[in-house]
Amino acid sequence: MFDIKEIRSQFPILNQQVNGKPLIYLDNAASSQKPISVLETWQKYYEEINANVHRGIHTLSQLATEEMENSRKKVQHFINAKHDYEVIFTRGTTEGINLIAYSLGNSNFIKKDDEIIISYLEHHSNIVPWQMLCERTGAKLKVIPIDENGILQLDFLDQNLSEKTKIVSVNQVSNALGVINPIEEIIAKVRKLSSALMVVDGAQSVPHFEIDVQKLDCDFFVFSGHKMYAPMGVGILYGKEEILEKMQPFHGGGEMIATCSFDKTTYAGLPFKFEAGTPNVGGNIALGAAVNFMKKVGVQNIRNHENTLLEYAQKKLLEIDGLKIYGEKAKRAGVVSFNLEGVGIASDVGMILDKLGIAVRTGHHCTQPIMDFFNVAGTVRASFAVFNTLEEIDALAEGVKKAQRMLM
Repeated sequence: MFDIKEIRSQFPILNQQVNGKPLIYLDNAASSQKPISVLETWQKYYEEINANVHRGIHTLSQLATEEMENSRKKVQHFINAKHDYEVIFTRGTTEGINLIAYSLGNSNFIKKDDEIIISYLEHHSNIVPWQMLCERTGAKLKVIPIDENGILQLDFLDQNLSEKTKIVSVNQVSNALGVINPIEEIIAKVRKLSSALMVVDGAQSVPHFEIDVQKLDCDFFVFSGHKMYAPMGVGILYGKEEILEKMQPFHGGGEMIATCSFDKTTYAGLPFKFEAGTPNVGGNIALGAAVNFMKKVGVQNIRNHENTLLEYAQKKLLEIDGLKIYGEKAKRAGVVSFNLEGVGIASDVGMILDKLGIAVRTGHHCTQPIMDFFNVAGTVRASFAVFNTLEEIDALAEGVKKAQRMLM
């Protein structure tokens, strides 16, 4: 049974007021709120264990190591990775993509005039690292275009995939529009038409979908914990074993070495080759608690609930004259991104909503190319999670109407 009242009771932050109004938190695409089970797991680590991992023979160090490695295994099963050592702890999606780009660049995988393909729908984190790699190596960046609904034009791949293509990196869900990209079709085209490595940015899909990296047959899959009810500063890079083995380390330092001398250093095996330094132990353990939370509620139950919210939000918002939803006709997940005709600055709408206790995101959402395509400076973005309700959508719609009356 999906009991929204019971679910909401697990999120203590929802009990507070903002500007004298009950908090309505609709900024989950930026960062989701945390359930008690995750908060208590993080606190328990620091209150009862608080030791470094992998380095000590004392009891607390061994307990910390066991808890963190158990969390790695939870993530492995959550995304159906073949091996737990294919699961690399990072600080988030951004670091995961940078790790891939830097390491492949240092591994002599990318050469002058090679090609890297991304899409128009990417977050800056899936644009800038590839631009930097192209600048270092002389490779060329190509971009899959979109149509007026924010839908990728995949015939671009038929025309541009070749043996020159070394990397294709695409998000599964757009953070700015919520558009769901046909990632299975994209991967199938990549496998058929080139030998390129396939990178999937799953930052916005993991909170909403069941993920099976083996079924997808992607080479890399990256995501952040803080968008799926875990703490900030925690993320995952999944990579196929045979590819990770060939890659050079991203950071140098402690933990990632097998042997170290002034003459030569050799590197540890997976996953530790890519986990230099003291990790975010408490956060990594709490990520496992977030996985447990999502599995207990049921990922499909979360998806169904959020679909109901999205459909209802689109219906209510489109009843407002002069409101435009971007990507309205595309298949979407968890996000409605809109503007009011005649209101030039999205942040003005966001500030009025904030006075009503409603938290939304305004601006370009780290996706300036998308905003340029639609010829806007930014949008108002409401994004949903398992704890949101239809009544909150009603409040959002009424708040937007009030903002419209005040700003027109």
